[in-house]
Amino acid sequence: MKKIKIGYLPLYIKLYDDAYPHIRAAYEAYSEKLVQMIEARGIEVVRAGEVCRVKEEFDRVAAKFNADPEICAVVTQHLAYSPSLESIGALLSLKAPIIVFDTTPDYEILKYAETEDRIMPNHGIHGVQDMCNMLRRNGRHYEICAGHAEHSNVVDELCGLCRGAAAAQTLRNARVGMVGGEFEGMGDFRLPDETLKAELGVETIRMTEEEGRRFSASVTDEEIAAEMEYDAKTFNVRAKNTEAYKAETRAGLAVRKWMAANDLCGVTVNFLHTDTAGIPKMPFVECCKTLGRCKGYAGEGDNLTAALVGALISVYPDTTFTEMFCPDWSQDLILLSHMGEINPRLTAWKPTLDDKRFTYNSCGHTVTLNACYKAGNAVLVNLAPAKDGFTLILSNVKLTDDGSPTGVYSTEVQGWMKPPLPLPEFLKKYSMSGGTHHSAMVYDVDIGELAAFGRFMGFETVVI
Repeated sequence: MKKIKIGYLPLYIKLYDDAYPHIRAAYEAYSEKLVQMIEARGIEVVRAGEVCRVKEEFDRVAAKFNADPEICAVVTQHLAYSPSLESIGALLSLKAPIIVFDTTPDYEILKYAETEDRIMPNHGIHGVQDMCNMLRRNGRHYEICAGHAEHSNVVDELCGLCRGAAAAQTLRNARVGMVGGEFEGMGDFRLPDETLKAELGVETIRMTEEEGRRFSASVTDEEIAAEMEYDAKTFNVRAKNTEAYKAETRAGLAVRKWMAANDLCGVTVNFLHTDTAGIPKMPFVECCKTLGRCKGYAGEGDNLTAALVGALISVYPDTTFTEMFCPDWSQDLILLSHMGEINPRLTAWKPTLDDKRFTYNSCGHTVTLNACYKAGNAVLVNLAPAKDGFTLILSNVKLTDDGSPTGVYSTEVQGWMKPPLPLPEFLKKYSMSGGTHHSAMVYDVDIGELAAFGRFMGFETVVI
């Protein structure tokens, strides 16, 4: 999983240091308590190193955060009122997105309102309002969460926003491999490599036939034997075509080595043209293992969805590539399926590695994993090119336990998804939003985090 690192910026006012120098230590201690609550949830926090009051201090800390490319967001916290004209220049200069943490030490104020010692530590909310107005007026996007740290879920909400920011950071810096080029005529997710780079920051690295042959030849018999031994421990191996199985394993390890050599966060494989990519078989099993290693994958030359899956799975390991195949109108269910690609973390039973009849290219028969998605709650995530920019489509769905151990087909991935609306209404809304036929699916995630991911990326975000 990706390490999530944030910058933490405490805001204060010099006036109070001049008038009441003795009070700041308690405010700083409270801020450190909040930082430790965030760290306890697995977020790495880079502290400002100073409480910021005036422009020079804000500029200094902003430069510190900007110098660290791993920082995916900057969290602001008002210890007291802080005049926005002192901080706005530094805030606008930040490379990372801004998350406003609107909280105060005390849960109750009404019965203590007559005592100034309770008023002073708890009045930062109007500093938040001053700052947010200036951010909005300057066109700078920000997210905000508000509440008491010990009497609400606000710290969890904050960490969720940080996860969304981390996924956005990965997508903006994604390097995705393409094996076998595009699927001819398939247009919904297709964008020129140059457009993906310019609009999203996603760089596409295409495997040449020479590279495919070279990396395939670099795989040793010992490596193949070790990988097949791993398979025997991990999957229910029923494959009888030993030569095809060995050749598929060689192809998979070649793709794995090529991904490592090119520092790729994901890959897409077009099953029609693996022969012209220089690898001996369609590496279905390696596509699954790629997802299991928290790398992105999408089928059929879909570098856009491979980048999306790679970004999400770097933060949410229980993510997979998927595709809606067939409707069951009577039960309001959708069959999820693909030829043989699934995150093995998400299967209802131990996946079966079986022979796969394959006639789509000259590589011949191969092997694949046969599995069914486990039951549970998930969010279907689709990233669709639009006339201007992109649309992120999100929907809370349920995966049911209606699958059978043999699968709909003899060697296919399957799953049964129940959308949150009656099926005709769901499908209508999905296609009216421009949803493509390749998606990601993330188990056990708050849809609000993924919506924040979309906002951080500047996507139109639609929740169905």
